[in-house]
Amino acid sequence: MSADIEVKRLYWHSRRGMLELDVLLIPFLQEAYPTLEAADKELYRLLLESEDQDMFGWFMQRNEPDDPGLKRIVRMILDRVQPN
Repeated sequence: MSADIEVKRLYWHSRRGMLELDVLLIPFLQEAYPTLEAADKELYRLLLESEDQDMFGWFMQRNEPDDPGLKRIVRMILDRVQPN
């Protein structure tokens, strides 16, 4: 699959229908995803397989993913909008 088609597919999977998630995921995909290393790109794809309610809790920092890889990508996304 070409990179352009892959990004378009990820764009549609990043649109969750929950504004709180959309405003985090879409800009991350457009601005940061292209420069990620392959392992982090895989983590982003894995994140998109998660349930919306789980992601909402993670991004609102009510809880954290059990998986260390998911925890890493969630932190990367959050760091873009709330740098330390």
